[in-house]
Amino acid sequence: MPTKYVVILGSLMSGLGKGVVTSSILRILDFYNCKVIPVKFDGYLNYDCGTMNPYRHGEVFVLDDKSEVDMDFGIYERFLNKSLKGDYSITGGKLFSQLLSKERKGDYLGADIQIIPHMTDEIIKRIEGIASREKPDVIVIEVGGTVGDIENSYFIEAMRQLSLDHDVTFVNLTYIPSIDVVGEQKTKPAQIGFRLLLQSGIRADYVICRCSTKLLEKTKEKLALFAHLEKSRIVDDSTQESLYSLPLHFMDQGFDRELMKDLGLGSLRISKEKVSEWKERVGRILRPSRSVTIGIIGKYTELRDSYASVKEALIHAGSENDARIDIRWIESETLESGDMSKELAGIDGIIVTGGFGKRGTEGMINGIRYAREHGIPFLGICLGMQLMVAEYARNVCGLKDANSTEFDPGTKHNVIDILPSQIGIKDKGGTMRLGAYDCVIPSKDSTAYKVYRKGMISERHRHRYEFNNRYRKLLSKNGLVLSGFTKDRKLVEFAEWKDGFGIGTQAHPELKSRLQDPAPLFVGLVKESLSAKE
Repeated sequence: MPTKYVVILGSLMSGLGKGVVTSSILRILDFYNCKVIPVKFDGYLNYDCGTMNPYRHGEVFVLDDKSEVDMDFGIYERFLNKSLKGDYSITGGKLFSQLLSKERKGDYLGADIQIIPHMTDEIIKRIEGIASREKPDVIVIEVGGTVGDIENSYFIEAMRQLSLDHDVTFVNLTYIPSIDVVGEQKTKPAQIGFRLLLQSGIRADYVICRCSTKLLEKTKEKLALFAHLEKSRIVDDSTQESLYSLPLHFMDQGFDRELMKDLGLGSLRISKEKVSEWKERVGRILRPSRSVTIGIIGKYTELRDSYASVKEALIHAGSENDARIDIRWIESETLESGDMSKELAGIDGIIVTGGFGKRGTEGMINGIRYAREHGIPFLGICLGMQLMVAEYARNVCGLKDANSTEFDPGTKHNVIDILPSQIGIKDKGGTMRLGAYDCVIPSKDSTAYKVYRKGMISERHRHRYEFNNRYRKLLSKNGLVLSGFTKDRKLVEFAEWKDGFGIGTQAHPELKSRLQDPAPLFVGLVKESLSAKE
């Protein structure tokens, strides 16, 4: 059977949750045992997300295959419980690079290169290539940005052209504001969005309406009239208690049955087991029997999207432990002075996150020391693990100026140093230690082994600096447990305190956490934090 396509387009404004809508459609199709693949287009001219500031674009998500991609891929993986590939991420930068590379080689035989047909042909070729290689039942394509943006107009045109030769279902995500003074839901902005889409040569098969309260029947009727659709194809996307509830909310409206008919897959039967498991896990998020407070100490806490995967990994771990996670966001600079007992009062567990640059690192070190000295369960992620090592070297081993050469190139005790393979690298994008790497956990007595319950694991990485092996013996002698290593034993992957639950990892375990397969380190942290609280 030829691959079918679902294309999700946004209108009016960004930030409506197109990634969550796309992921919910992926989840629904998986409930019907369809083989599905997401593809995301981002119009920016960066080659990938690797050099983007987290304040500008949220976190950079890293895949097993070393690709640095948009954070929406994290949502896709968390809903699908499946690892994805970098080929599924298409950016304007990748497209233009490929086009110019072909032109320089003379592949176009002297033609003048244009957006149409050369760029649109390149887009269609990439998507058809994924379909040919992977042979999915359905490819779900999220078009970044909104209809009317210059930077995604050529991609929208490519989707129109795709529909000329393939079975494509178009979904329009729009916004329905509700003005308190007037007291009703307003449809005029959505109508403008419909017209913009029609001007692009596309008529939506479904309109999904993002709104703060339930979409009213009279609002649906009005939208159906202007969108030239049956009312059943106007779908409510009102705010849910949990983003993981959205697939179930769509199904309650019959969206799944309509979509399966449109795709010619109406004969497929839904997997009751898959739906039941999803409902059970979502239910534990919505109705937990207990709660715990976790402090996240980070450098970019003003923009929570910078730590989207950490936040979601905690939600997954909470569901696994039947607990609500109350997150307290702590900007690391606030811990550089003041009373730690006041700043961290009432916290049951602490996470120190990843990041780059010196700003706020001393506050992180202060937070780590407080956790160690007061027996608070602790998880250090990437930079958090590196600073855990620096804190231990300073305050237990007596190496007062111990630091990373990232922050103090002249330190006498560079317990964290740049990877030899990184010396001399000038390009910033795609040059770090990236992607999935195996890790050996030799001792069954270690916290790492008890958490993972096996001696060989794999986690994703994104960093340039590592534990300096010259300090292995000294730190181990003074009680720091080095519990995980690369397969060749050359690099340290895990460090632990010998007492209590305190563990740091050079990896980013949050990147592989899913609702149906929570990250073991987060599950362990939440479990220990609950025990400490109770």
